[in-house]
Amino acid sequence: MTYEEVLQQIHALHRFKKVPGLAHLRTLLHTLGDPQDYLRFVHVAGTNGKGSTSTMIAAMLQHSGFRTGLFTSPFVVDFRERFQLNGRMIPRKELVRTAQAVLPPLMEMEHRGEDFSEFEAVTALGLYWFAQKKCDVVVLEVGLGGRLDATNVIAAPLCAVITHISYDHTEILGSTLTEIAGEKCGILKEGCDVVCAPGQDPEALAVIRRTAKERHCRLTEADASLLHVTAETLSGTAMQYRGQPLQMRLLGDYQVVNASSALACMEVLHQYHGFSGISAKGCADGLAAVRMPARFEIFSGSPLTVVDGAHNPDGAQALAACLRRYLPNRRLVALSGMCADKDTAQFVRTLAPLFFGAVMVPLQNPRGMRPRELASLWQRERVLTQMASSPCTGLELARQLAGPDGAVIMCGSLYLAGEVRPLLTGPLL
Repeated sequence: MTYEEVLQQIHALHRFKKVPGLAHLRTLLHTLGDPQDYLRFVHVAGTNGKGSTSTMIAAMLQHSGFRTGLFTSPFVVDFRERFQLNGRMIPRKELVRTAQAVLPPLMEMEHRGEDFSEFEAVTALGLYWFAQKKCDVVVLEVGLGGRLDATNVIAAPLCAVITHISYDHTEILGSTLTEIAGEKCGILKEGCDVVCAPGQDPEALAVIRRTAKERHCRLTEADASLLHVTAETLSGTAMQYRGQPLQMRLLGDYQVVNASSALACMEVLHQYHGFSGISAKGCADGLAAVRMPARFEIFSGSPLTVVDGAHNPDGAQALAACLRRYLPNRRLVALSGMCADKDTAQFVRTLAPLFFGAVMVPLQNPRGMRPRELASLWQRERVLTQMASSPCTGLELARQLAGPDGAVIMCGSLYLAGEVRPLLTGPLL
């Protein structure tokens, strides 16, 4: 089996299960020796910020001397981004060896009519590999929701982290914050520690508090006032946490919130779970090492190019705040493509007042919205709109519209970020 054949088999599976549930995945993992039972986890769920928060936690654990696995989704450029050990992606040969152990029994179960989704296969691969690598701890990011997510096949984690909760995937998770938060809180297991991000909507926070109480979980609500921003440039953010100076290459208030949650998780692990090796230096070094593709990622040039994976109204608000703060008085041109199952109208309404123009490109994804339909939403907001046949031609057109002193803002989809990012040759700021 080659690396390409592994990817082909995985991508051939359904995106969603025909009948929701974790029974088939549990059976598969049992066939593989229940690798998840040999691991300790930090489990991270939320609407926005869970990828950044997971990466921060993993980096701080790694730099404190722990052999740390990181499981994230989706990937931006390389499929192997999903599986990392101490900050390095799984080597292709190891992914093939792991797939040779995991995929044959999975396919045999599929042939017997036991339904598997693509994400379940990816989760099984990750858990098996992390167990083989004998990780001290694995930071496990939820794919969608929490209660019925494939990652929820694990027993109680050391700590469950709930990042900011807002509206997304409402057709699956529910139309109210109470329903959505209830699904996210499905990762709270009896007696585990819980960290909640600061600034939660009161409706979501009430669900988190109630669920933690019902399941006898110790709840730590991260305190944003403990983390003070001392300086900001386009190159990063300087902060202080309990008097300790910190630096991160990430920008935006939302990343400061994510850092607050990650630091609170580190304190919980140190105080209650025997992670005595966690140190102030390890946390500082880990946070400084974090790089997040497609999270307000700035590439130098004339014009500047920003790659941001914002794809829902909450993400659009965070992106708009960053644009106002870091790129004021520039001619901004959006390069955008979106999935049709998102709240595209509200996304565009939030961002449109900041933009001179917008260039629409098709997504290489079956869920992609037609560029003409997306363009009509920008036109409704009186933004100059054009269409391009590909991300490459769209990027050139957006650069022309922005001019040398402007900025091109790629937004709307992490799938699009994965296509655009390899086209950028300028160095990161």
